Amino acid sequence: MTPKIARFLSQHQPATPCMVMDIDRVEDNFRALCKALPLARIYYAVKANPAHQVLERLVSLSSHFDAASIEEVEACLDAGARPAAISFGNTIKKVSAIKRAHDAGVTMFAFDSREELTKLASHAPGARVYCRILVENEGAEWPLSRKFGTTIESARELMLEAGELGLDPYGLSFHVGSQQTTTNAYEVAIGKVAMLFTDLTEAGVNLRMMNLGGGFPTRYRDDVPEIDRFGDAIMTAMTEHFGNNLPDMVIEPGRYVVGDAGVVQAEVVLVSQRDKNSPVRWVYLDIGRFGGLAETEGESIKYRITTPYDGTATGPVAIAGPTCDGADIMYEKSNYRLPLALTSGDRVELQATGAYVTTYCSTKFNGFAPLAEYYL
Repeated sequence: MTPKIARFLSQHQPATPCMVMDIDRVEDNFRALCKALPLARIYYAVKANPAHQVLERLVSLSSHFDAASIEEVEACLDAGARPAAISFGNTIKKVSAIKRAHDAGVTMFAFDSREELTKLASHAPGARVYCRILVENEGAEWPLSRKFGTTIESARELMLEAGELGLDPYGLSFHVGSQQTTTNAYEVAIGKVAMLFTDLTEAGVNLRMMNLGGGFPTRYRDDVPEIDRFGDAIMTAMTEHFGNNLPDMVIEPGRYVVGDAGVVQAEVVLVSQRDKNSPVRWVYLDIGRFGGLAETEGESIKYRITTPYDGTATGPVAIAGPTCDGADIMYEKSNYRLPLALTSGDRVELQATGAYVTTYCSTKFNGFAPLAEYYL
């Protein structure tokens, strides 16, 4: 929690649950990433947090943008982004969305199948296209490998076909999974995709770009490698495979840029010891999986929780949300411990909740209002 957020919560005591974000921290993270990978163009993954205040600040920093929908494309344009600075990075797009984006001046599109490539050729003629390759997501706490990406063999065929269809076969991309905790994942993926890059170049395809995706982590409960380590590993691998003839490098960070810039404040609704033979207390908050904490599914993302009683005696807890849905449980198996003094009405903070929380929030499930948002 930054001093600015702490001051806001203390002075205003907003109704909970709410997410408060420090836009200056967003800028600090963006600049740190620029320093760690100075040769890469940053395409902020808008889906992580599409708030106008975030996009506007990033536009002022000359960021590019990775949009997952036509609505995100238009949000970037409304914030002042140039169409040429936007990539339509979702490999699954409606024809109407492709048309609208192309008409708005967007010229860069992702694909991972022949069917999508054909749609792009018909409705975004002449566009720069890049093919997403399926790579391992080992080390990622929120893997993305099953739904997206194609094989090396298929990508080769599709990139050769792209030029024949009148498109510009601009580059290749991959994603090592969200909240990636190992630098090795990037090194392995770069090696795999670089071989295809070289093969296609020798076959006469005018490839110029390698998109390394996102995945750079935010610190939650556990330490993660510093961004400099990711930068060093990526540049070492790129130099090893391309020498001094580096292609254009693109990265698509989302979580790293906004994650630790936001804090969710919540109220404890109930603390109960449901089994007198078990030391585990159930702590129910006024926010849960349907209120924005969807990434707690499978207890994948483990947010750090702070309380007014930190430093006092603790005990084991299960942590759940307020809805009448049995799936609305965040943590049962992740060994969370909270102060024994915690009781109904207390306020707690879930740290580093600036990414993928406001956008995962449901619309009045069980009648609960969507998460309130404050941008400082």
